[in-house]
Amino acid sequence: MWSSCEAYTFYAGGKSGWILNPSESYSHWAERNRFQVNDTIVFKYKRGSDSILLVDKDDYSKCNKDKPILELKHGESKFKFEGSGPFYFISGHEDNCEKGQKLLLVVLSPNHKAHKAHRAESPAPAVSNGPISPAPAPAKSGATGFIGGPSGFISGFFSLIIAIYFCILV
Repeated sequence: MWSSCEAYTFYAGGKSGWILNPSESYSHWAERNRFQVNDTIVFKYKRGSDSILLVDKDDYSKCNKDKPILELKHGESKFKFEGSGPFYFISGHEDNCEKGQKLLLVVLSPNHKAHKAHRAESPAPAVSNGPISPAPAPAKSGATGFIGGPSGFISGFFSLIIAIYFCILV
């Protein structure tokens, strides 16, 4: 049984922060990182000078700011990924989105193991909303459990206790 106990905090754009012309493009920055459910992204910018809009794919492509799913506007805005899939962020300031200040990133499903070398920055919790995907159904097997017969209840319970133990130690 594999369990991920750590959530990471990413800073949009890395060292440059959420600016119009970062030293590394937002698409390149997103491609070199691996985002997972419960990770957090922080958008650092001067309060009042910009905002971040979470939008759908169509509004991302058209830089449409009219109906965002969520607006972040506090200068150091945090967003926690509560589900997997693509997330579309655009600048809410004037025509910055049209000039390239937008970010598409993909959050991996919980059963996709990211390599820690591609995970960044620091473990930390945060707050917000995101799309939620259902967990996949478990695979059927004819094998019997550790002690609990076909249901494997005791084996599953034992694995859960071990996973919790390691999460507490880490």
